Amino acid sequence: MVLETERLFLRQLTPDDDAFILELLNEPGFLENIGDRQVRNLEGARRYVADGPAASYVQHGFGLWWVGLKDTAEPVGICGLIKRDALDHPDIGYAFLARFSGRGFASEAGAAVLDYGRRALGLARIVAITKPDNDGSIRVLEKIGLKFDGMVTLPDHGGESRYFVSDL
Repeated sequence: MVLETERLFLRQLTPDDDAFILELLNEPGFLENIGDRQVRNLEGARRYVADGPAASYVQHGFGLWWVGLKDTAEPVGICGLIKRDALDHPDIGYAFLARFSGRGFASEAGAAVLDYGRRALGLARIVAITKPDNDGSIRVLEKIGLKFDGMVTLPDHGGESRYFVSDL
């Protein structure tokens, strides 16, 4: 386990999370707001974990983590830090299954990730990007203390994004 909150625990993603990752990455909200990762089967989901989050754990000491309910261990989403070449600071990212939306899980996990970045990793700043019309994500970022800092255009990110910062 990496982190624990009142209702959630976060841990590293593993190849055994393939069915969950396949479902999450193909949800309409993920496809619309984050993008199509071209993950269409369990093997693709395992490859996504290996090439993305697992590689980031090794290279940076952080990545996107599996988020599950403490009482049932049911997966609800992913949340963590991403190091993008086009950004100077780690970027907080998250995605949750639609059936768990509206319960505050993204805010709860996101606040824990920010705290982890400050305490455990010694980060001075964490940033975030989101589509301009992704109101749910914007609310989460504002709730956990990030401030809008302008618009940015990142390569391979589909147009302009809102850019948020949190000085820790």
